[in-house]
Amino acid sequence: MDTRRIITVLYFVLLTGCGVWAGGLFIEARGEYLELKQVQSAGEARLAAAKARLAEQERILERLRNDPAFVEKVVRQRLGYARPGEVIFRFDPGL
Repeated sequence: MDTRRIITVLYFVLLTGCGVWAGGLFIEARGEYLELKQVQSAGEARLAAAKARLAEQERILERLRNDPAFVEKVVRQRLGYARPGEVIFRFDPGL
C-alpha cells in the first residue's frame, strides 16, 4: 500500500513537471508567433507603400510617354528650361 502511494505521487510529480515544461514551450512558441506577426505586418506595410510608389511612377511614366504638355511642364520645372525668347527669373527662397 505504501509503495502504491509512492508510485502515484511520482507519476503525479512527473506529469506535473511535463505539464509545466509543455506550458513553457507553448509560451515561448506564442512569443515567437507574435514577433513573426509583427514582422509580417511591417513587411506588408512596406510592400503596400512600395506598390503605391510603383503605381504613381507608372502613372507618371505613362503621362511622360503620351502627354506632351506634361513633358514640357516637367522639363521646365525640374531642368529650368525655357522656350526661345522666354526669360526665367529665379529667386532665392531664403530671402
